[in-house]
Amino acid sequence: MAFAAELRTLNRHQWAAVGASFLGWTLDAFDFFLMVFMFSAIAKEFHSDIPAVAVASTLTLAARPFGALVFGMLADRFGRRPVLVIDILLFSGLEFACAFAPTLTVLMILRALFGFAMGGEWGVGASLAMESIPPKARGFISGMLQEGYATGYLLASVVFYFLFDRIGWRGMFMVGVIPALLAAFISLGVKESPAFEAQKAAAPKQSLWMMAAIGVGAIVVAMAPAVVGAVVGALDKNAMLKMVYFVDAPIALAGLFLFRKHWKMALYIILLMTAFNFLSHGSQDIYPTFLKEQHHLDTQTIATLTIIGNIGAILGGITFGAWSERLGRRWTIVIAVVLCLAMIPLWAFSHTVAMLAVGAFLMQVMVQGAWGVVPVHLNELSPPEARGSFPGYAYQVGNLLASGNLVWQAQLAKAQGNNYGLALAVVAGVVCVVIALLTAFGPERRGVEFAGGR
Repeated sequence: MAFAAELRTLNRHQWAAVGASFLGWTLDAFDFFLMVFMFSAIAKEFHSDIPAVAVASTLTLAARPFGALVFGMLADRFGRRPVLVIDILLFSGLEFACAFAPTLTVLMILRALFGFAMGGEWGVGASLAMESIPPKARGFISGMLQEGYATGYLLASVVFYFLFDRIGWRGMFMVGVIPALLAAFISLGVKESPAFEAQKAAAPKQSLWMMAAIGVGAIVVAMAPAVVGAVVGALDKNAMLKMVYFVDAPIALAGLFLFRKHWKMALYIILLMTAFNFLSHGSQDIYPTFLKEQHHLDTQTIATLTIIGNIGAILGGITFGAWSERLGRRWTIVIAVVLCLAMIPLWAFSHTVAMLAVGAFLMQVMVQGAWGVVPVHLNELSPPEARGSFPGYAYQVGNLLASGNLVWQAQLAKAQGNNYGLALAVVAGVVCVVIALLTAFGPERRGVEFAGGR
């Protein structure tokens, strides 16, 4: 295949850029998914319930577009590599700080700040990798990069399996400082994106004062729902969700002004990424709780099933990403989500551990098969002068708009007698149809040349 021949031409600097992006996304996801295994334990320690604790993930996701915008702007001005290093150090430090949260309120604020830092990694890392490799290698590399997310979930599952019963939820957060070590690798072994180097002199520069003002404002907005929830009292999850959707979302969408020349494409990608994030988070975040609360499985069994699912995710993302070079970006996504629909009954309604394992594996093959095309598809659809900020911003605004999913799923499951399988199936079924329609009738720019690339 053409992509295999292109892969053989990659030099060590190009592989280093791909490796940095993959590991950054892996360890970012590792830090994020440590939290989803610990909802029950955190709720117990702080005398709360699962839906109330689950809103921490909503705050993390809701803060991500503001981080994506700020770090993306910095990457478009100062380069992908230095900004990526700073971002990784920041989210690793915030993850470690979560281990010492004295109250649920403090934990919520720290998770919002973590989300802000987490928001910068995907867009900056993906642009660094995609701008450093040949066009025909993008599909395979896209799938590999995106499955850094599944690899991070897998690593979190392994840590949960071996350590949770020994070190508890606070110890788990301490383990989350490990990604900081990646910063040294990026600083020493990765070259700057050739596309950035080629166009940095000609690209219009944002005012540093304006960037500083946007940065401060973005941090304030990212923290606001957690602070408001605490002020209203008892971390009222409904107050926080209202803040996310009626304040944060409009402010995040105001960022479209920076991409006003491409506002139609930005709106399309935001809508598509909203559906994609409902699918990924709707099939992953509450899954360990589904296994614990509905099937009453122990720590090791929950971790094993999650590991099996993530092995499927990694295989699916890489395979479908590579296929997108032959089938095209759009139709590869459509095929994956249609197959995903067929997997839902086995995945959500099986009763034995063996069948749950088969369902977890096949479902995540398809979910992450569709996701494996996303990094390359978004970078190809993005304007070249804003490839550091545009894909990450649009993707993370979609994350914000889907951020209430976990709380809503938990509430739906609780209202149906802890039927988490039903909640998982409803979300996955609806968004698979939406993604298929949006993608089938959407644009594609497969193989477009990146400035400074090969």
